[in-house]
Amino acid sequence: MRNILLAGAIALLGTLLGTRYAIRFLVRRGYGQFIRDDGPTSHHTKRGTPTMGGTVIIVSVLLAYTIAHLITWTPPTASGLLAIGLFGGLGLVGLADDWIKISRARSLGLHAWVKLALQTAVAVTFAVLAFSFPDKRGLTPASQVISFLRDIPWAWLPLPLAVVWIVFLVSAWSNAANLTDGLDGLATGAAAMVFAAYAIVNIWQSNQWCALASAPPQCYEVRDPYDLAMVSMALAGACFGFLWWNASPAKIFMGDTGSLAIGGAIAALSILTRTELLMVLVAGLFVIITASVVLQVGWFKISGGKRLFKMAPLQHHFELLGWNEVTITIRFWIICGLFVAVGLGLFYAEWVVGQP
Repeated sequence: MRNILLAGAIALLGTLLGTRYAIRFLVRRGYGQFIRDDGPTSHHTKRGTPTMGGTVIIVSVLLAYTIAHLITWTPPTASGLLAIGLFGGLGLVGLADDWIKISRARSLGLHAWVKLALQTAVAVTFAVLAFSFPDKRGLTPASQVISFLRDIPWAWLPLPLAVVWIVFLVSAWSNAANLTDGLDGLATGAAAMVFAAYAIVNIWQSNQWCALASAPPQCYEVRDPYDLAMVSMALAGACFGFLWWNASPAKIFMGDTGSLAIGGAIAALSILTRTELLMVLVAGLFVIITASVVLQVGWFKISGGKRLFKMAPLQHHFELLGWNEVTITIRFWIICGLFVAVGLGLFYAEWVVGQP
């Protein structure tokens, strides 16, 4: 437990203190956000706000994970390194996107196909490595079985399809986090709740782990749950500390650097804890916001140019209805908290019901 608390505390301090210096550095160099002209007019006042703050989140998590292991003199695990790798790899894709926006003074970064190709390359690398490194029991970090609360026995996939499934999850979650990052503090606060929930999931899996000599019959057949709890807590702490500066009125934005990295971490945790479909519920707010974009585009094409919402993603629809930005953010946080609570309740209920 000491490692987990250390990782969370170090990451929290990293973003809480480090973001202040990042803001000064970015302001001095004029690395500010460019705002789309077709968005809500209230966002025009945010033009020039420092962006790429996600770099502080990434660095804080990496340092927290490393320092916690060094202080307690424990080795990292394959699952922990894979989660950190996907988190950082997608963060680099987002950093390239943000840099193009800043250097070319426009609101559009990488071309869509280039961005997708880079995301896919990172996801494929993660998937291939996740099916490697078996432990003494022959268990790899990822499973070829689609999972809900644990692996679903009849949902086994051949290795090529399992890789495609993981690539889909990584792409879906990274883009979902990117779409959610539209209001001050919205994605940061929601992500902190999701990661805190998964710290609890991983701690519970660690205490009821099949690798333990005293493992109960209803144990969890997963790899490295304790180390993944460290990663989850570090992510939660980093997002929580960054929220101090990112809450409305935001003094810094995480940019695609942060949103893509956070989406990658969500995907990695769902895959490596073998709760891929449970994450759809725990991170339900991200799913709803992404679904609003899909529905908007689909309805626009089917209806011949009509809109289902005033604007997508969903948070901007409420802005155009006249809702205050802070009101939208807080209410969406409440919705996120409800999804997290239901997801954790379902996870625990399955354990209770399955007890002999």
